[in-house]
Amino acid sequence: MADQTLLAAQRQALILETIRRTGAIRVAELVEQFGVSDMTIRRDLDALVRQGTVEKVHGGAVATGTASAFEPGFDAKSALEEGTKAALADAAVRLVEPGSVVALSAGTTTYAVASRLLEVPELTVVTNSLRIADLLWAAGSDGRETVPSLLLTGGSPTRSAALVGALADQTIHSLHVDLLILGVHGVSEQAGLTTPNLAEAQTNRALIASARRTVVVADHTKWGVVGLSSFATLAEVDCFITDDALPATARGVLAEAVGELVVVPAAG
Repeated sequence: MADQTLLAAQRQALILETIRRTGAIRVAELVEQFGVSDMTIRRDLDALVRQGTVEKVHGGAVATGTASAFEPGFDAKSALEEGTKAALADAAVRLVEPGSVVALSAGTTTYAVASRLLEVPELTVVTNSLRIADLLWAAGSDGRETVPSLLLTGGSPTRSAALVGALADQTIHSLHVDLLILGVHGVSEQAGLTTPNLAEAQTNRALIASARRTVVVADHTKWGVVGLSSFATLAEVDCFITDDALPATARGVLAEAVGELVVVPAAG
């Protein structure tokens, strides 16, 4: 049974991901999963209906069948799959060379990566994430010796604390980075890498164009989720890091399409 202290926005984000993966779910199943009342779940579903992401049916809800333009905030997403995100971050940081220039997109998984980059010497980190910038700045203020040099792109913030828009894109296009570590809203065989935010999709394209190598960190819940805008095909990914809760069929698709597939144990 899930933690009953989840905020409503966090619980709704998790409910939405479940419905997208399964296509439909019953209220009774959600009550058991989250350990909250029937009325609480119905209020959550009403909120998702207002956002246009699900449709209520007798006894439950179904996916709308349309590409999602719903973008949960950073805090809502941060409580989801925490242990697995940590495992993905551990795998990603092993690809980072001391003294290199690393770009990090915005997101909760890349935030976990950023916390581990504090141990890698002589890095320069380029990011459009306000949360990652705050993390690195705070570490520098504490007097740590291995804090990376930080370049924040500028731009206008989204709900997920990503800086996007013309200013961000112009800055990124002027840069050359060794490694991009990229988080995603959704991944599918047909749509590739997607996000619900059109401006963020454009900024992610700029990040990919600036990098010699692109690494995607995405847990199994991202598979089959399709956001409003695609920003890269699977073939553009040099390394895809995910967890072993991803179905075998999806692993097969990724293994054929990306340069390298890395699968880590999911958190228990």
